Amino acid sequence: MGKIIYYVASSLDGFISGPNEDISMFGSGGTGIKKYFEDLKDFRTVIMGRKTYEFGYKYGLVPGQAAYQHMQHHIFSDSLTFETKAESVHVEPRKITRVQEIKASASSDIYLCGGGVFAGWLLDHQLIDQLKIKLNPIILGAGTRLFGPSKTNAKLDLIQDETFEDGLKIITYSISKD
Repeated sequence: MGKIIYYVASSLDGFISGPNEDISMFGSGGTGIKKYFEDLKDFRTVIMGRKTYEFGYKYGLVPGQAAYQHMQHHIFSDSLTFETKAESVHVEPRKITRVQEIKASASSDIYLCGGGVFAGWLLDHQLIDQLKIKLNPIILGAGTRLFGPSKTNAKLDLIQDETFEDGLKIITYSISKD
């Protein structure tokens, strides 16, 4: 069984994007970002919400195609449809049981890609095992929150803390299930 790992960029004030989904202040290069891309190679499964998947369209993702070629994609949405889609792309109903089935059958840890609202829903249902945050030395003031509108309290235990030359930190926490 794989762990669900929310691996995401965040500002110091807890936003994964600024107003209007603006990510221009987030770092896009350096050794910390290289490490992130290397880490993604270990995942065979990615889960995300509809808005995160559609966000990729701004960067050339063709609807119905895989954002990460080596991963099985599970996009949780009750409204997303495609005329044609890649074999590795699956649209799923937003149901806890479906997330649990994917987790139970995963051959690797599961990459939870972006999406504050979807991540908050998973947090509310105690389905996130780790938070791996690319903490950027920026303050956005507004935008999409790390866990969307979730009000869930959680205790996190530090696993690893890495600092890179440009001030980026990658901090890994396990999320207690008590």
